[in-house]
This record gives sequence, structure tokens and C-alpha cells, in this order.
Amino acid sequence: QVQLVESGGGLVQPGGSLRLSCAASGRTLSIGLMAWYRQAPGNQRELVASITSGGSTNYADSVKGRFTISRVNAKKTVYLQMSSLKAEDTAVYYCNADILAWSRREYWGPGIQVTVSS
Repeated sequence: QVQLVESGGGLVQPGGSLRLSCAASGRTLSIGLMAWYRQAPGNQRELVASITSGGSTNYADSVKGRFTISRVNAKKTVYLQMSSLKAEDTAVYYCNADILAWSRREYWGPGIQVTVSS
């Protein structure tokens, strides 16, 4: 059974940094696009950043220049380095990946809380 599990969240002060990780486990033949989404209370889930298997990246305007997405294909892991964090970055962050296992489908992690507060 394929699973995505996030780690690295927590409480950080404004201006601080956090690094999120998301690892895929289980039978995966290939992993395509991987991405991070976030959802703040009362808001819709939004795309934060995505990265193709070849390393091409895309960012939401609100995080450009502050967040960096990367992946290590051999480890089936995607990362989100977050710097210069703001209170408005507070949200539950979700890992998303397009995975070919028994069939190709989209998978989601359970989510991890990031709170930016003094």
C-alpha cells in the first residue's frame, strides 16, 4: 500500500525557517509530479510548490524567493525548505504525489501543522 508521510512541521517564530519532508513508502514503480499544498483555517487548499521528476519547479507567488522545493528520487522524498516565515504561512501542509503503483493515481499525505507565531 502506497503512503505519503510528512515530517518536520511545528512552531516557529516569524522570520524563522523550517524544512518539511515527505517520503513515499510501499510499492511504487514511478513517481511523477510531487507537490506541497497548504490549507489555513477557513481557506481552501492551495498549491504552494511543485516539482517534476526532472526537477522543474513551480511556486505560488506568495512564497517565491522564500520557499524552495526539492526531491531525491532515489529516496522517494520531496522537501520544502521554508525561510523568512510569516504568520500568514500558518497552515496544515500536505504532500501530494502522482504515483504509478498498481495503477497511476494521485496520493495525499495526512498533513502536518506549521505555525508561525511569536
